[in-house]
Amino acid sequence: MRLYEGGCSCGRLGYHISNEPIFTQTCHCRLCQRQTALAFVVRTMIESSYFHVDSGEFICVHGQTGSGKGQKVYRCATCKEQIYSIFNDSDATTFLKTATFDEPELFPPQAHIFTKSKLSWVNLHGRIPFFEEYYNKEELVSEDSLARRKAIGW
Repeated sequence: MRLYEGGCSCGRLGYHISNEPIFTQTCHCRLCQRQTALAFVVRTMIESSYFHVDSGEFICVHGQTGSGKGQKVYRCATCKEQIYSIFNDSDATTFLKTATFDEPELFPPQAHIFTKSKLSWVNLHGRIPFFEEYYNKEELVSEDSLARRKAIGW
């Protein structure tokens, strides 16, 4: 299996994943916009057992979510860039910020979510499906990814 590497821009923090991601999605909710100071955030989902830190240290801060359950946001201890999040206290699943991969183009979004709050100048015309809120995973996610999600209780 190929390893996919990533890290922060200061170069002190490095990581890799040792399996293909489960799913990649782009979130357009207002909380993601504010928390990242961007129009949207792209996250790649992987089982935490396949996420490995190679160098550097993290700091963890609490972040809000629309569900109210919150998230743990892990940042490089040096440059403070967001690298990944854990949602709903489910340590079984890691949501990596896709742009932190060395080759982020390998993981294009498979869905745009919470587009009801997307910025008006973001154009979503194309082949990637988009949803005002969330998608029905049984209709959109591959059978393999569904099985992997089920195995980790997500």
